[in-house]
Amino acid sequence: MLLRFFSAFALLSIRSVNSEKFNEIKVLEGHTVFNVVESPLPHTYIEKDKLPEAFTWSDVDGQNFLTKNYNQHIPQYCGSCWAHGAISSLGDRIKIARKGRGPDINLAIQWVLNCGGVVAGCCHGGYHTGVFQLIKDSGYVPFDTCQPYLACSSESHEGICDQVDTTCKKENICRTCSTFSSMGGTCVEIDHFPHATVKEYGIIKSLNIHEIMSEIHTRGPVAATVNASPIENYKGGVFSEDGFSKGTNHIVSIVGWGKDPSTGKKHWIVRNSWGEYWGEMGFFRIEMGKNLLGIEGEIAWATPGTWTEANIPCYEDGSNCDGGDTDKWIQKEYVDPSMLMGTEQKSLRAASS
Repeated sequence: MLLRFFSAFALLSIRSVNSEKFNEIKVLEGHTVFNVVESPLPHTYIEKDKLPEAFTWSDVDGQNFLTKNYNQHIPQYCGSCWAHGAISSLGDRIKIARKGRGPDINLAIQWVLNCGGVVAGCCHGGYHTGVFQLIKDSGYVPFDTCQPYLACSSESHEGICDQVDTTCKKENICRTCSTFSSMGGTCVEIDHFPHATVKEYGIIKSLNIHEIMSEIHTRGPVAATVNASPIENYKGGVFSEDGFSKGTNHIVSIVGWGKDPSTGKKHWIVRNSWGEYWGEMGFFRIEMGKNLLGIEGEIAWATPGTWTEANIPCYEDGSNCDGGDTDKWIQKEYVDPSMLMGTEQKSLRAASS
């Protein structure tokens, strides 16, 4: 027992001394298009005084419009924060557009890792707008019932990664497995599957708080770069310490903002991808308007194009999922809030079709 305790203590000591924060932000050579903008941006038609003092998509008149939380680091470490921040913000915007109706649409982060190595990234880093370019270029991102998160990419040798195939083949885009292999079962690709698309995306580098707030309030959460080193041991409350580097190494999602009634200071409400044991149930708050930890410097957003609302049922083994009845699948189309200008600009109503 003493030896076991000593070993655990030694392991913790080594970790605390030798562990360092890996920079998970990397812009790949294949990522060449950072902005695809067709619609008027929200800050051009939303006045500053029309934005509320406090707002979060986790509680809009008592209703939550955020999709599920993730832990990017299980079943082993993977530097995929960029994919989590981008995909969760896009999934949230689909939920907002659906007015929160029906089961959540959760998008396949693992597909991004399997197929995004040239444009978006891998377990060794990537970039939020690279995810949006990948989806735009591919014409789809599968739902995560097609491809569960493994925290692996072809470059990773952590944990189970050497035992799994993460190449971008059909089976690693969407798959199902019929039964146990001892009973003759196999895993096969699904040719036609529920998916979502991206219509527009862009990046805000202006440090303009009104631009960021109006984007969040009108269309939904955004992905943001941040220096995560000072918040690894975050214990709750509003982070307001200045003096730390604004050089970023991590990507998160900003879902809203709040205001301290005693000081009048506003803060961002931010979703991380380190699990719900960390921070405030997976979230943290950070003072707004100072670009603390670089969080206001590279804000990425995307609007969905379409998403699968209803399918033509396939067999359990997927054998008839060949897309023959593709035209009968129902793809719901997103309506940008700018199309509704002239009506009262309430995000929940404006972003819905």
